[in-house]
Amino acid sequence: MAKKKKSEFAKLPSEDKTALIIGYTILGLFCVAIVLPMIYIILASFVDPVTLQNQGLTFDFSKWTLTAYERVLSNSQIWVGFRNAIIYSVLFTVISVVVTLLAAYPMSRSDFKGKGFFNLIFMITMFFGGGLIPTYLLISNLGMLDSPWAVILPGAFGVYNMIIARTYYQGIPKDLQEAAEIDGANEMVYFFRVLLPVCTPIIATIAMWNFVGMWNSYFDAMIYLNSASKQPLQLVLRSILIQNQPEPGMVSDMQSTAQRAQLAELLKYATIIISSIPLLIMYPFFQRYFDSGIMAGAVKG
Repeated sequence: MAKKKKSEFAKLPSEDKTALIIGYTILGLFCVAIVLPMIYIILASFVDPVTLQNQGLTFDFSKWTLTAYERVLSNSQIWVGFRNAIIYSVLFTVISVVVTLLAAYPMSRSDFKGKGFFNLIFMITMFFGGGLIPTYLLISNLGMLDSPWAVILPGAFGVYNMIIARTYYQGIPKDLQEAAEIDGANEMVYFFRVLLPVCTPIIATIAMWNFVGMWNSYFDAMIYLNSASKQPLQLVLRSILIQNQPEPGMVSDMQSTAQRAQLAELLKYATIIISSIPLLIMYPFFQRYFDSGIMAGAVKG
């Protein structure tokens, strides 16, 4: 009889097996810690608030309700917030990726004079900021108050993302540039037609970070945007939650206070689901870029 081929795990030394088992166990615990709260939030958003408060989760569908989603989605401002959040996130992502990639390229070149000076300037901005009031005055003097650009432009350049992109550039073999120069490509042609196509993973990663960051952001919009028609989704959802919280003057009416508190709890879960849907849809499309070995075979010896 032919012997069964040993698996890769069986071929490993006992020390490596132990390390792998411990690593996979810790990873499994992390996955459980992430998945269980998500499942709870999804189920809790459908359960009647009284049942949820008294009994917890239940699979008795007669105790389920769509009240939270009806209340949230019937608000016309929700759809305005969705539109604004998508526009802001897309514009912010495009501008941020372009600026980051262009800034990271000269910083990755060993022959770039003044690289140390610019590195110092960039690093200072990672540890020191102008503060809320000076930044507000700057935005006001630039005439960007109550403008989408007040939310998009100030944070478009991230030093951390630039460092990540610079490190990725430095990991690309120099043979690629030398081959392009032999074929007559100048710096612009090399950057846009040779370098960027092999940088798809880092571009996708930075784009996803920026999109998620802007999608979840509400503080800048709360400070700089006054018009309801310009508010992003997160700020709209925050307003809905605040409006449905028990007010201090309602303590005399305990039943009304309890009902509003229960509805606010239910709305909290529904708003989490609604605001997370675009990100959950986006992740699978970006995931394929992370694992792709796009540099494999880019330079042939």
